[in-house]
Amino acid sequence: MPKTKTNKAAAKRFKVTANGKLKYSKAGSGHLLSAKTRKRKRNLRSAAILSTAENKRIKTLLAS
Repeated sequence: MPKTKTNKAAAKRFKVTANGKLKYSKAGSGHLLSAKTRKRKRNLRSAAILSTAENKRIKTLLAS
């Protein structure tokens, strides 16, 4: 049985933390920023932890 390949698109979007959780950057801070409030843009800056319901699906893509 061959090794499972890493999905490179997923590898660029998600990082595994030391405890095995998945960290990702939020979408929506690319353009049309003048229409968004200061608070909304500030909250988009910080990274987020992926929900546990989605963890299994993404970890198979990362092959880790």
